[in-house]
Formats: sequence, structure tokens, C-alpha cells
Amino acid sequence: MLGLTEMEYSALTLSLRASAWAVLWSLPFAIGLGWLLGTKRFPGHALLNAVVHLPLVLPPVVLGYLLLLLLGRNGPIGALLLEWFGIRIAFSTEAVVIACAVVGFPLLVRSIRQSAEAIDPRYACAARSLGASEARIFIVLTLPMMAPGILTGTTLAFARAVGEFGATITLAGNMPGRTQTLPLALYTVSQSPDGDMAAMRLCLLSLTLAGGALLISEAMSRHLVPHETKVA
Repeated sequence: MLGLTEMEYSALTLSLRASAWAVLWSLPFAIGLGWLLGTKRFPGHALLNAVVHLPLVLPPVVLGYLLLLLLGRNGPIGALLLEWFGIRIAFSTEAVVIACAVVGFPLLVRSIRQSAEAIDPRYACAARSLGASEARIFIVLTLPMMAPGILTGTTLAFARAVGEFGATITLAGNMPGRTQTLPLALYTVSQSPDGDMAAMRLCLLSLTLAGGALLISEAMSRHLVPHETKVA
């Protein structure tokens, strides 16, 4: 397929699969946090916002190391999972999904929060005056109005997850067929003396995926966000 070797194709499919699962698992939490940060003000709001967006400014390797400390076999979470359920997170395919989810999560929350901030609170007040419950307001009114941010954030988080390198290699390692994603495969072939052509193929593939995701995100933003009505 596209002239890719078995190793390269495996890395591509793992990247796409892990990124899709990462966004899918993150989405409910991102919607809740995005709505909370965008519509409510409470003590600790700024701190919570900073913590959520911390992965955007931390070096990915540092983020991966922190995840390894938590989820490794001697970490507080990893040790419990291993002892109680026999589940080892570090250096597994699940670790790839977790690394992708963590690095993409801030982009997802940020887009949803911006959509939530743009919602006129008078809509909810009008719905309450008609007897609508808070749950019904959220499902019928708020959630559809946050749809542009949800779709845009989903696309951006997916693109970020596909391109993730530092946290993945630190938490999951670089094992072909198991934890080697597209960026890790590109790193591997670029270290080989005869890997120039393979590196170019993977580089072009990465550019295509990232560029395509950005174009889709921009198209959805233009299509879903209502334009201002011009007054003649």
C-alpha cells in the first residue's frame, strides 16, 4: 500500500488506531471540562485551567517521564493496576493510547471551552423560565451549540496525537508492531544509512495527515460557525 513496507504500514495503522481511541476516550471528559471552564467561575478556576493546558507547554519527553512515574510498575497507579488486575501499562499498546490522549487533551478542551464561552447565557435562562431541567438544557441546547468546538477540537487533537513522539517513546518505547507509531518509525529509519527513501515516504505521509486534519478543521469551523449578518 502506497509503497510502504510492512513495518511502515504497521506504524501508520497503529498511529491512526491509537489516535482515534485516544480522542474517543478523551471526548466525554473534554466536553465536561470545556463546558465547566467556559461557563462557570469558581475558586480554583485558573488553577484547573492551567493544569489542563500544562501538556501544551511541557516538553513531551518530560510529560512522558511523568506518566512513566505514575503508570510504571513501581508507580502509584501502575503498581496497583499490576497487583490487583495484572495490567501493565508502561511499554504496551495501551501506553501509546494514553500518551496520545494526554498530549491531545488540552487542544480538545480549549476548542470546546471557546465554544462554551460564546454561548449567550440568556438562552439557558429562557429555557429555565419554561421549566426545562439543567440536564435537558445541556443536552438539547448547550451541547449542540458547542458542536463546532467539539468537532474542531476532535480534529486538532487527532492530528496532534498522530504526530506525538516524545511522550510515546518515553512511556511506551519503540517496539515495531506493538508501540512503534508513525513518528517513531520515521525516527528509526532516519537513523539507518539506507533509510532516506523510507524516511521521505513517512515524512510525506505525516505531512499529508497533519495538513489534511488542519484543512478539515478549518472547513468545519467555516461551515459550522454562523457568520455575522451584514446590515445593508
